Amino acid sequence: MIILDKPYVSDYLKETVTKFKFPVLTNDYSRQARLNSETILFSDEEAVCDYKTTPNARIYTNSENAIEWIMKHLSDTNLPKNIDWFKNKVAFRKLTEKLFPDVFYLAVKLEDVDNIKIEDLPKPFVIKPAAGFFSLAVYHVQNNEEWSQIKEKLKSEIEKASQLFPSEVLSSTELIIEGYIPGIEFAFDAYYDENGVPTILNILKHEFASADDVSDRVYITSKDVMEKYLPPFTDFLIALGELVELRNFPLHVEVRVDENEKLAPIEVNPLRFGGFCTTADLTPYAWGFNPYAAFFQNFKPNWDDILKDKAGKLFGLIVLDNSTKLEAEEIKLFDYQKLLTRFEKPLELRELDYHEYPLFGFLFTETREDNFDELAYILQSDLMEFIHI
Repeated sequence: MIILDKPYVSDYLKETVTKFKFPVLTNDYSRQARLNSETILFSDEEAVCDYKTTPNARIYTNSENAIEWIMKHLSDTNLPKNIDWFKNKVAFRKLTEKLFPDVFYLAVKLEDVDNIKIEDLPKPFVIKPAAGFFSLAVYHVQNNEEWSQIKEKLKSEIEKASQLFPSEVLSSTELIIEGYIPGIEFAFDAYYDENGVPTILNILKHEFASADDVSDRVYITSKDVMEKYLPPFTDFLIALGELVELRNFPLHVEVRVDENEKLAPIEVNPLRFGGFCTTADLTPYAWGFNPYAAFFQNFKPNWDDILKDKAGKLFGLIVLDNSTKLEAEEIKLFDYQKLLTRFEKPLELRELDYHEYPLFGFLFTETREDNFDELAYILQSDLMEFIHI
């Protein structure tokens, strides 16, 4: 079963639901989502019954808004406990501290932020909500002097974001301070099958504009990325599965790998792939298979075959976050057509209402490796050249 909810469901996911006849939970979102008339819809009672009586039943959701329904209706299953291990970043650090004892973390209440003795904390560090989403209210602290300004931005951003997302998605009361994990950052989608065996469906390298950049602007995947990191990332999932029993479970993982090829996890997001239908929906463009169907049908990619003709190609996910420093009300329009002219092979553009969310949209691209400059350009851009005010 699939649970659809805000903030965004792509046409590709809607088409997948219809094509493969995956049942969808009837909720406020699915009622107004203009799903195909052939979509199989489950009531709450039907969904609960199906999950509890179907061997190896699987649930996927595009949004962590669905966690509230699961906690309420499937409280007597293993799902809520397994969700908690990952959704709460403090619980996740406790779970994995034996595997990664060098990772510093500290739980802090939002109300106590002003009392933090900044000089006592190892720097650099990252502070963010204990339950968070899409880099909202994530701040990188380099030194004592910048703390005063950062903590005020943090409090303001959490206050605004808490009006958009429920507490299950973004915590407005509890924060986590984590020692900065050095290295290259990656994000990948995966699932555990009925035997607890993990399968990775994609791997994306997160590009940053600078050392203190924490935005989600550019992710890329390629043959080289997949071949190099499939083995160590699979080993990590195996080790994680030995800490907590995961069966029929999809997840989106973020890790860093340092110069010595040592891996450390940033976070694991339960029951979904990348937010806003991003990383999963890039997968068919890059690798030619449907990751949602892969989860439900136990599809194991044959990477030797998939990658054999992919040399020299970069597949990009560009997150058009509002980096203009303008409020949405000040912006007359975003020039999407001008944006497209900056890329040699745009694959798909998804426009979003930037008045509702702090995003102009998403762009999927294909780029030759020797033309990385076009990705470096958008990585550094504040997007003002596409704005009419």
